[in-house]
Amino acid sequence: MADVSYKRHIAKTLTWRFIGTLDTIVLSWAITGDPFVGLKIGFAEVITKMTLYYLHERVWFKINLSKDGRILESRKRHIAKTVTWRVIGTMDTMVLAWLISGNPLMGLKIGFAEVITKMLLYYVHERAWYKIDFGLLGRKNLKK
Repeated sequence: MADVSYKRHIAKTLTWRFIGTLDTIVLSWAITGDPFVGLKIGFAEVITKMTLYYLHERVWFKINLSKDGRILESRKRHIAKTVTWRVIGTMDTMVLAWLISGNPLMGLKIGFAEVITKMLLYYVHERAWYKIDFGLLGRKNLKK
């Protein structure tokens, strides 16, 4: 049987990308004043971010922060995942915004603006998925 966690990570990737893309479109539009630039940046990052997010999720799945043989799924782990993902995501957005707008300063502004909104949204997304057992075999035995 295939590893069920792959289904979970794909589902998390899709839900996060929907939320993240909407946030990027709105922020990019607000900062550039051009809705089409916002849409271009938002849609361009769909591919890059889904790929990067999936890889990030797989790496964190393999990181075993355990206590007494139990997987430690704590707020600290979710905060660490939030910070590592935000660094990767912000760098990607800055580069894409710079390339699409043609203005490196615009890339920096959009990247820095989304740091706060995306970290809050990601943390809430991560906590919500922690409460969902989709794609996890035997999860109830691991939760405290």
